[in-house]
Amino acid sequence: MSLSRPTLIAALCSSLALTACGGSDNDRPFATLDGKQPLVIGHRGAAGYLPDHTLEGYRKAIAMGADFIEPDLVATKDGELIARHEPNITATTDVSTRPEFAARKTTRMVDGVAETGWFATDFTLAEIKTLRAIQPLSDRDPSFNGQYQIPTLREVLDLARTEGAKVGRTIGVYPETKHPTYHEDNNLKLEDRLLAILAEYGYTKKDSPVILQSFETANLKYLRTKTQLRLIQLVDGDDYDFRTGAVTFAPPFDRPYDWTRAGRTELFGSMVTPAGLAEIAKYADGVGPWKPYIVPVKGSFDANGKMLDVNGDGAVNYADASSSTPTSLITDAHKLGLMVHTWTFRNEAKRLAADYKGDPKAEYLQFFRLGVDGLFSDFSDTAVAARQAYLKELGR
Repeated sequence: MSLSRPTLIAALCSSLALTACGGSDNDRPFATLDGKQPLVIGHRGAAGYLPDHTLEGYRKAIAMGADFIEPDLVATKDGELIARHEPNITATTDVSTRPEFAARKTTRMVDGVAETGWFATDFTLAEIKTLRAIQPLSDRDPSFNGQYQIPTLREVLDLARTEGAKVGRTIGVYPETKHPTYHEDNNLKLEDRLLAILAEYGYTKKDSPVILQSFETANLKYLRTKTQLRLIQLVDGDDYDFRTGAVTFAPPFDRPYDWTRAGRTELFGSMVTPAGLAEIAKYADGVGPWKPYIVPVKGSFDANGKMLDVNGDGAVNYADASSSTPTSLITDAHKLGLMVHTWTFRNEAKRLAADYKGDPKAEYLQFFRLGVDGLFSDFSDTAVAARQAYLKELGR
């Protein structure tokens, strides 16, 4: 049967449209919640290469292709928000080598645990600016120690804009409010300070290039009443049970600290059950679980119940475990309209499960295929390269 002219034109247009979109059998959609490619988030900047939370590290992550950069936020004595991983700045700055601040060493309670060191809450911003960042991990390059200042949130936001203009794309900023209860106890509540600064930049809407995250729940619920910005509930754990693949729990990584304060006994793991995710969906836009909640890791054991040294390096640890059957967490979260952003991806062999055979891209690809919406990486260049491999795999 011959086609009429209008029908023929429509058929040709449809065919051209499919061709333009790469409409082949291999052109499969992303498994993410919104169908877009998963985000690469520069964890603490470019933490695999440079000291955490420095403008230079954030700039490097952007140059390597990160979509978002992540500043962890703590407050100074005078209420300024700075990018540090913890209120205790001993491990991430050169403060311990500064004789002028020797008397500031003290012991404070952070999430119910006594910590000794130097705390941002005892320093003014002017004093913080005299310090320099150092590499907190002993197995990473220390040659940049002492070179870079500690940035403020405003400086991070300014850098995201200027560097975004240089690379021709919008760079998102993904702040984490660190230890909200600790800051509230010290009369340095983070949330209103954070929102006020973001408002200065016009970041108040759901489509703003900003996502806020926290391991606690009360401050996210408070933020929900104050802003349309996207919120992510982080889900922590203490360690792994290599026999079962389950996440284990011990203070202070057993539950959100505001739950501990309120007398709640549920563990972080309760958050990633269908009921827990449904509760999160009432106040957040997504969930940020630790990787083993999505892909458990298990060891191999001999007849005596001893875990095997698979890689033969004389130590039995994470690198001797292998990834196991994925959980339904991503599917369960997506059913509720929740994004899933997981952490933290690293290149070093000792931080990779044995079945990845030393190839960090293999780990990324597994999580991309499962439909993760974004991931935090210390090595944004490797993450972006793995995503490119994933796009090619999908025929894109």
